[in-house]
Amino acid sequence: MAKRKTPKVDKVVDLKPKAEKITDEQLQKLQKSVGNINRAKTELGALELQKHSIVKIIEELGGALNELRTEFKNDYGTDNININDGSIMYSEENVKADS
Repeated sequence: MAKRKTPKVDKVVDLKPKAEKITDEQLQKLQKSVGNINRAKTELGALELQKHSIVKIIEELGGALNELRTEFKNDYGTDNININDGSIMYSEENVKADS
């Protein structure tokens, strides 16, 4: 009969740790970490809702601005208005067309 190349193992070694639960200190750290992550996610969700509301307001304000621009084009032939003093800035094309 051939000789065995690997030694015979009599018992299986259990590599699991002996404790069935983590320590109270580790549990507190774990709970605190998970709680902080959940709180941060909640805050992020609230910010996303706020962002969505602001984006909607900006879209509405942009629509109102476009209505004003259309009104300026109809009334003055251009929508190129100096926002600081309200002066109308006609392009050379507008000036030639009026002549």
